[in-house]
Parts: sequence; structure tokens; C-alpha cells
Amino acid sequence: MSLAQITEKIENDARAEAQKILERAAEQETEIRRSAEADVRALEDASRARFEKERPEIFRRREIVAKLDVNKMHLDAQRRLINDTFDRALEELKSLGRDEYVSFFNRLLKEAVDTGDEEMELSLKERFIDREWLDKFNSENKTRIKISDKRQDFSGGFVLNNGRVSINCSWEMLMQAAREKLETEVVHRLFPA
Repeated sequence: MSLAQITEKIENDARAEAQKILERAAEQETEIRRSAEADVRALEDASRARFEKERPEIFRRREIVAKLDVNKMHLDAQRRLINDTFDRALEELKSLGRDEYVSFFNRLLKEAVDTGDEEMELSLKERFIDREWLDKFNSENKTRIKISDKRQDFSGGFVLNNGRVSINCSWEMLMQAAREKLETEVVHRLFPA
């Protein structure tokens, strides 16, 4: 056998072997594809079945979350209405006429006085409580309350100081105290159901 024949036989054998390898690879590829497609179908079927099984629970959860959101919005609206009610009440108090205003704070000061030697800090915006009013109060009640040169930033009323003890009779503090006592009643009147 000549060298050319030996070379040709080796090449033919190599081609035949390569062809067999390619055919086996193609068969394996086909089998792998079939197996992968079957796995994909099985996963899709399992996912569909799981979704169908969990669908009612998903919708139930969505409904619960939606109801919670609605309740939260409802409570926020109620809270705003309650706040508006107390804000309007404060505005009504601040707009009292001189006689009603002075009469109210006259009674309040009588209750707040302890020793009769306190010092009163007024609001920067105070309209009716002044030295003349306090002088009249002192003479009627036999007290020696003084008005401080120091002013505070609240909408009206006073802070009565006796050493380290202060009694805050500002409109804001009075409204806060009233709110603590009356808020439940206001809620029942605004939302009777």
C-alpha cells in the first residue's frame, strides 16, 4: 500500500468517525431539546396549577389591603374633621368680644392664683389683658400680681409664674386640655354610627 493510499484511508476513517460523532451529537441535542421542552412544559403546568390554587388567596389579600387603605383614608378624613372642629373652636375663642374675653380670663386667673404674688407673662398678640385690667383684678381680689416685661408667642391668654411653677393659661394650652376631655364626645357627635 502506498503512502497516498494510507493517507486516504486515514482521512476516510477520520471522516467516518467524525460523521458518527456528529450524528451522536445531533441525537443528543435532539434528546436534550425534547427533555428541556418537557421540563419547560412541566414547569409551566406546575406554575399554572399553583397560580390557580393560590388565585383566591391572592385576590383575598388584595381585597384586605384595599380595605385597609380605604379605612386608613376614612380615618385620616375623620382626624382632619376633628382637627378642623377644634381649630374652629379655638378661632371662636380668640374672636370673643372684650367683655366675654375679660370675664373668662378673670375667672381663670382667680382659679390659677396661689399666693397672689405671681407674675403674669402675656402673649405678643394679647388684645384685652393689660395693666389696667390687672390693676382692677388685684384690687378686687387683694392680690399683687405683676405683668412681666417678657412676652410669649401664643395667640392669647397668659402664663402665670410663681417661682419655678408656671400655669399656662394660653388659648392653645386651654384648647389642648379641653380636647383631651372632649375629644371622645366630639367624635361621637361627628360620627354617631
